[in-house]
Amino acid sequence: MKVLSLGGSLIVPESIDTEYLIQFKEFVLRHVDQGEKFVIICGGGKVCRNYYAALNIITKAPSVEYDRLGVKSTELNAELVRILFGDAAHPVVQPDYTKKTPFESILIGCGLKPGTSTDYDAIQYAITCGADAVLNLSNISFVYDKDPTHHKDAKPYERLTWSEFRSMFSAEWKAGTNVPFDPIASELAHRHGIKVMILHGRDLENVEKALQGLPFKGTLIS
Repeated sequence: MKVLSLGGSLIVPESIDTEYLIQFKEFVLRHVDQGEKFVIICGGGKVCRNYYAALNIITKAPSVEYDRLGVKSTELNAELVRILFGDAAHPVVQPDYTKKTPFESILIGCGLKPGTSTDYDAIQYAITCGADAVLNLSNISFVYDKDPTHHKDAKPYERLTWSEFRSMFSAEWKAGTNVPFDPIASELAHRHGIKVMILHGRDLENVEKALQGLPFKGTLIS
């Protein structure tokens, strides 16, 4: 059983990236043909951030309302991904990680409730399904010591303990927070001994290495 946290930045970076989604489908189905099973949790991406931006303009709303919009945006993306996989996917998106849903090959999930991101849902699914790791596929290749988009000398980390990773970021969650992995999810993964692999989801050859347990380009947090 493989648990993938499919970042919204891959599904909807600006507009829906149909080319990537088709490549991702082919990649996953190759593994399904080999007998592998997948839980794929979908993030919100630009859809989510567009709603946040609109809410900022039209009214002052409490944080929970941003989270509710975020959950719904992940659900919309998850429905698209479920349809993408056709009959290979479980016929209903399952956001409730507390239920052990029987499925044949691919189960698609999304956000469940306010207060966390889909990173948290992915960790909860790993716990429910008995998986020991989550592959976090997004638009970054590593965890860095500082934001690489603003600092050319940002240092990438290949391995971090959960204690090291959690000390680098705030422990509080706020809707729209831009961190490599949700701090609430990080605390849960740390507590349950779930490994997380941070890697760029567009490099599917590299994702293949991670799935096979081979050395990969990215950050392993354990």
